[in-house]
Amino acid sequence: MTDLSAFPITKKWPAAHPERIQLYSLPTPNGVKISIMLEETGLPYEPHLVRFDTNDQMTPEFLSLNPNNKIPAIIDPDGPDGKPLALFESGAILLYLADKSGQLVPQDAAGRYEAIQWIMFQMGGIGPMFGQLGFFHKFAGKEYEDKRPRDRYVAESKRLLGVLNQRLEGREWILGDAYSIADIATFPWVRNLAGFYEAGELVGIQDFPNVTRALAAFVARPAVERGLTIPKRPE
Repeated sequence: MTDLSAFPITKKWPAAHPERIQLYSLPTPNGVKISIMLEETGLPYEPHLVRFDTNDQMTPEFLSLNPNNKIPAIIDPDGPDGKPLALFESGAILLYLADKSGQLVPQDAAGRYEAIQWIMFQMGGIGPMFGQLGFFHKFAGKEYEDKRPRDRYVAESKRLLGVLNQRLEGREWILGDAYSIADIATFPWVRNLAGFYEAGELVGIQDFPNVTRALAAFVARPAVERGLTIPKRPE
């Protein structure tokens, strides 16, 4: 039987199936990237809920896996050379799982780097900007009388949506006809912007028809539908 006892996180979140990939996450845009990827590829995994309302992400056990106290993180008991691998940062995990499964990333070098470039676009632009817009529009920032911070992120979010909309012109998905990890990285954030952050009207989401078309196709995928609810939130 696979032994993961060397990883302190398994003391707080025991592995019922230690032979499977262990996923420590929450169904946020970054978190569901990985549950969707795992559902799409069929790699066996065991999800563990990291609750922010009880500060699970700040516990010594979680920090032993991700010192940056963010979800998601994984342990693959069958990593490179057959040795367990602990990994954090959603973009890195997506690339790792694509390589492990041989799925959802181009196999040629040029195509692979094209995919990586769009993942970096999401990680460095869409995620941080949409997240800041959510803070200033829906959460504590909405109480600020000065709306310049919010408007800054509205403008930048619109610009990023424009880049994405242009990229999708004449393409079914970000890389072309083939669905990929670039889409898995990006569309949970677009969905969150219009849905959870309630900022669709604010950014004029309907002005980006290629984005809304691809988003609809994304959420209609069965693996996406499943992955968006994993790990299950507490009742």
